[in-house]
Amino acid sequence: MDVSDWTAREEMCPHRLVLEHVTSRWGVLVLIALEERSHRFSELRRRIGSVSEKMLAQTLQILERDGLVHRDAKPVIPPRVDYSLTELGREAAAQVRALATWTERRMDDVLKARLEYDEARS
Repeated sequence: MDVSDWTAREEMCPHRLVLEHVTSRWGVLVLIALEERSHRFSELRRRIGSVSEKMLAQTLQILERDGLVHRDAKPVIPPRVDYSLTELGREAAAQVRALATWTERRMDDVLKARLEYDEARS
């Protein structure tokens, strides 16, 4: 399916919603962190940093609903919940990782473009 086939202008377009989930501020970081290995909630929160418990829980729930994250709740005391990527999640994480790598590699060019843009407008 070509991007031009999407009904991207429609707010509830399924493609658009999945893109929003995968490329959200916390979605990207969750996918990259879980690409390395599974994590418990508190480990994941420390790994990502500066994310509230509420936002991390919401992000994990959304990614789980989309089939990207697997939640494994173990019936032990205290309760133990591990999060990992599904096969679909590993595919998405690889794509997100490629974009993150590109931003790291091209950041100097982006900063230069910003500076040129700002100077041209001042």
